[in-house]
Amino acid sequence: MSSDLADESSMLCHPDGDRWVALRSGPLPIEEAMRWAIDPACGAIVSFSGTVRNFSDNRPDVSILEYEAYEEYVEPKFLEIIDNLKKLWHQVHKVAILHRIGKMNVTESSVFIVVSAEHRESAFQAAKFCIDTVKTSVPIWKKELWSTGSDWGSDPQDIVSIEEL
Repeated sequence: MSSDLADESSMLCHPDGDRWVALRSGPLPIEEAMRWAIDPACGAIVSFSGTVRNFSDNRPDVSILEYEAYEEYVEPKFLEIIDNLKKLWHQVHKVAILHRIGKMNVTESSVFIVVSAEHRESAFQAAKFCIDTVKTSVPIWKKELWSTGSDWGSDPQDIVSIEEL
């Protein structure tokens, strides 16, 4: 693991060849992930950043999100997602799934996905598959905090296996 891609706030961080997964308590290394995704055989790099917004269903004043995870299951699930993605889109070369836990303010990135592929259609489809699968198959939970209270996210989902998707 390259020391410039990890720091003490990394809980899981594996820039391992063509896969990089991380669960972190600090800000996500978005710029480093974008540079890492560059591949001379790829004509497309697609990224997705899930950012904290200031509202949720029936809650116009969300100020903080807090994420918790079943940490020992996160890395294997991220790697399983990448392995399945690469079977579906053979043109994909590199994939990073980076997620934060802990408290985040409005506009901070809580999840970052980057995919490099030979062509844009594969990169777009793979990135969408990646974030959709993270949200439904990885044990990470979101708590919303607002001026008059707090509660777990308004759109909870049962965790499903990747094969069910």
